[in-house]
Amino acid sequence: MNYKDQLNRTLKFKETPKRIVSLVPSQTELLVDLGLESFIVGITKFCVHPAHLRDKKTVVGGTKQVHYDKIIALNPDIILCNKEENTKEMISELETIAPVHISDIFNLDDAFELIQIYGDLFSVEKNSEELIQNIARAQQDFSNYLKGQPKLNVAYFIWKNPWMVAAKHTFIDALLQLNNFENHFKNFERYPEIDMETLVNVDLLLLSSEPFPFNASHVEGLKQRFPKANVILVDGEYFSWYGSRLKDAFGYFKTLHQNLLS
Repeated sequence: MNYKDQLNRTLKFKETPKRIVSLVPSQTELLVDLGLESFIVGITKFCVHPAHLRDKKTVVGGTKQVHYDKIIALNPDIILCNKEENTKEMISELETIAPVHISDIFNLDDAFELIQIYGDLFSVEKNSEELIQNIARAQQDFSNYLKGQPKLNVAYFIWKNPWMVAAKHTFIDALLQLNNFENHFKNFERYPEIDMETLVNVDLLLLSSEPFPFNASHVEGLKQRFPKANVILVDGEYFSWYGSRLKDAFGYFKTLHQNLLS
C-alpha cells in the first residue's frame, strides 16, 4: 500500500501501521480522537492532550530533540512529524528507523486533508469523515454568527523579548481570517520580530498562551502602552492546533467575539 504525505512523499506499507510514534502534540490528540490511542507507542513531552497519555505511553523527547534510542526500542511502524514543528536533521535521522509521515498545514483545508489521510492510512475512514463533518459544521455555524460584524485590525503575539507575531503563511493567520480579523502583519512572513511602534492603530492585541506564557501582567502592561487597543489573553491551542481540537475551536471563538462585543 502506498500513501502520500503532505510534502507529496510516498510511503509504502505492507499492512496498516499499528505502532505509531507521534512527535506533534496536535496530531497525537487527533490520533486519540480517531480511536487510535492503542496504536500510539511514543509521544513527546508536549503531548498534553489527553492528559493521561504521558502516563501510559513512552515519552521520547520534545518536538525539536528526541532520544533516538527510545524510538528504536519502540520498534515503530511509522513516525508522524510536521514540517514546521520538527527539524530536517531530526527527520533525516528518524527515517533510518521507520517511515516518516510529514504534515504541512497552512489552512483549514490542509487540516481536513490530514484528517482524511490519517483515516485512510490507519483504516479509520468513518471516524475521520465524521470528524471532518463536525468541524465543517461548527465552522459554518461560526461563519453565520459573524455576518455583519465589523472587521477588527489585530496583532497576534506569540513571543516577548523579542516581540514576535504570527503573520501570513501560518495556520494562525488562516484562523484569524476565519474570525473576520484583519492581521495587522499580513504583509510579513511567518513569525517575524516586530517594531511595537507600528501598533498605534491596532484595534485588538491577542496574547497567546503558547509558546510564550503570556499572563495578566503582560495584558496590563500593553494596555498602558496602547490605551486605544483592546488587549486580551487567548488560548493558543485553539488558534494553532490543527487536529481534532478544531471541533471545539469555533465554539471558543464565538465566546471570544461575544466577550469583545459586551
